[in-house]
Amino acid sequence: KKYLVVFKNMKMVPVPDQAFGNFFEGDCYVVLYGSSNSMDVHYWIGNSSSQDEQGAAAILVTQLDEFLGGSPVQHREVQAAESSKFRSYFRNGLIYKKGGVDSGFRHVESNVYKILRLLHIKGRKHVTATEVEVSWSSFNSGDVFLLDMGKVIVQWNGPQSNRSEKLKAMLLAQDVRDRERGGRAQIGVVEGGDEEDSPELMKIMRAVLGQRSGKLKEAEPDDTPDRHQQTANIRLYNVSDESGKLVVQEVAMQPLTQDLLHSTDCYIVDQGGSSVLVWKGKEASIEERRSALGRAVGFIKAKNYSSSTNVEVMAEGGESAMFKHLFISWTEKGQTKGLGNVYTTGKIAKVEQVKFDVMELHARPELAAQQRMVDDASGQVQIWRIEDLELRELHPSSFGQFYGGDCYLVLYTYKRASKLQYILYMWQGRHATQDEITSCAYQAVAMDNKYSGVPVQVRVVMGKEPRHFLAIFKGKLIIFEGGTGRAGVTNPGPGARLFQVRGTHEMNTRATEVPARSSSLNTNDVFLLKTDHTIYLWYGKGCSGDEREMAKAVADVLSRQDKQVVMEGQEPAEFWVALGGKAPYACDKRLQKEETPHSPRLFECSNQTGRFRMTEVEDLTQEDLDQDDVMLLDTWEEIFLWIGRSANEYETKEACNSALEYLRTHPAGRDPDTPIISVKQGYEPLTFTGWFNAWDPQKWSVSRSGTPAITARGKTGLSTSHSSSCFIPATPGAPRTGEYLGPELLINKSPNELPKGVDPNRREDYLSDVDLENLLGCSRSGFQRLPRWRQNDLKKKAGLF
Repeated sequence: KKYLVVFKNMKMVPVPDQAFGNFFEGDCYVVLYGSSNSMDVHYWIGNSSSQDEQGAAAILVTQLDEFLGGSPVQHREVQAAESSKFRSYFRNGLIYKKGGVDSGFRHVESNVYKILRLLHIKGRKHVTATEVEVSWSSFNSGDVFLLDMGKVIVQWNGPQSNRSEKLKAMLLAQDVRDRERGGRAQIGVVEGGDEEDSPELMKIMRAVLGQRSGKLKEAEPDDTPDRHQQTANIRLYNVSDESGKLVVQEVAMQPLTQDLLHSTDCYIVDQGGSSVLVWKGKEASIEERRSALGRAVGFIKAKNYSSSTNVEVMAEGGESAMFKHLFISWTEKGQTKGLGNVYTTGKIAKVEQVKFDVMELHARPELAAQQRMVDDASGQVQIWRIEDLELRELHPSSFGQFYGGDCYLVLYTYKRASKLQYILYMWQGRHATQDEITSCAYQAVAMDNKYSGVPVQVRVVMGKEPRHFLAIFKGKLIIFEGGTGRAGVTNPGPGARLFQVRGTHEMNTRATEVPARSSSLNTNDVFLLKTDHTIYLWYGKGCSGDEREMAKAVADVLSRQDKQVVMEGQEPAEFWVALGGKAPYACDKRLQKEETPHSPRLFECSNQTGRFRMTEVEDLTQEDLDQDDVMLLDTWEEIFLWIGRSANEYETKEACNSALEYLRTHPAGRDPDTPIISVKQGYEPLTFTGWFNAWDPQKWSVSRSGTPAITARGKTGLSTSHSSSCFIPATPGAPRTGEYLGPELLINKSPNELPKGVDPNRREDYLSDVDLENLLGCSRSGFQRLPRWRQNDLKKKAGLF
């Protein structure tokens, strides 16, 4: 859940939901993201804000950190230089507005039409929109602009703007229409290179802007510095008050080792001015912890670094992946008695398996914060499903069974200090309609009001369930990919269904439905294969005895059918027949070992903005792989370069060079001969897909003529050259030029306005997979599995009907 407050006259004022994403340049904001289980606190500084406001925001963040037990990660954000994590909260983009407290502004109000503004759109994955002068002189040939006139929004696409920028601008325009205008504004699109094709819209624009004279300005280069550029100048500083006053002293230069960090102190890690990271030891003095953020800001000034330098403050035990990557090696200090071994979450090798000692949680609040567990999940549970936009309470016999076509409210009640506490989880199925998702949020507000605003509200996206949510269902959580739990509704017909089971005890186990194909199997896990007559419990060679026991419990919930245990390598013929035949799957023996403490990191490599850059992607999933770009996946032992279908030659060439530079300059002193593996979209090897949970091999429908194209360098033995170049093979089976149409040619168009040959009833067929997923909120295969009425509903919402 997001909370926003803005400073007016040095006081905090809550920002209404409909204004989320709108930031006034003259103000400072504090953004809280997360729940009681996990919280990030950001303070945002507008370019025109006063020093007093900036200081007040920093003080508030420190006070919030203390109030929340010191567990939140604190971030300092500066306008136009926000972190990727901050931008990811506002999926449809950030809007920078002129003014602030001194100009007597009013925040956005719903259904207000007396508006005239011009928004300059920048960015592809994370969009920003800046208010500029309402004049033709503000336009240029390379960007997208939104002329917002209240009841009408015209999107003008510069002749040199790319497809992704146009799509993101359209999503932002739709967001403004729906959130700020209550859905009662019209959106039109003008292609800047073909203005004569939109005479009515150009007439409207000229009425506001006048007749344009002269040529458009050239495209503006993107001068934003690369936030993820590594530096060979990493330094560690100690922040201490042993002498009675605070002192910042240099401790070491790279390569850094974990034993340099002591729990009794606070430290600053300086990445050569690209970012400043602050680490707070759990036994550091209150004064040291309070002053950590302020000292980091002072450190930036003393070093004459840019005022937009990113600052991130974290507590011991809550270190980010980027922080750990700065050290030669990192071992988790959570390996304490009663808690078991700690591994990194979200990987295929060994998922985090943490056993909780309840007494330890109560005795050590800081441990509960680190583990994101408010209690041992033994409280009371009530669940409602959204049906016909209303709540329908479920019987406890169906608790733990969640369908991808539904939305649910889960109310968890527990006691703390003899006082009732509530957590309200809003679980959103991947295939639920927008109306159901909206109704779920509405019903959550109503329930929150019923309990006098006490509940903590947690938005849970299917497949991203937090630890405490898993623990509530005592090892019997089952997530069905599609369908619905509603009575009288027919779900997918009989046939094989495959479930991947992960977890070693009732606090961390879930079963997730995956495609019923052999390629979905993984040697490190247990799988349940449900057929018409029996349930197979398939035990991979890398699974543990605890994992097998939990799978048995899940199997009993899934069906009362006979169970048959199948050991990997001893499968009967009927097993492979049910999966459509035997096929390769993830069985790399290296993945059977305990996971290294280094989390994989995913970067987007692109020159779509006119300059090549690498941008880190938070919480990697298959959906983050953008077909227009090259993606770099760092798994520590290997570097993968994933080549999207529409990535251009320059991006692939620069991505290879950047991968080599990434290894060479890595602060942890990485082996320069680390294998670099290039793979093509639709031809991913199992060693790549194994890092993604519930990978869907059919997500991208590529004609599989030819063999998968893979190249490698270094220790793989395919090449031992130390050359500074990589060889990227051509993409077999790539779409032909012109096979897909841009969304702007299909959205909100009457049949006679569509390109020649386009079936107005099948517009989605002309979208690329990425565009379809961005517009409809689900993959092509997922959309095709939906009933016709749900398909039409999604198409109407997206302007494709």
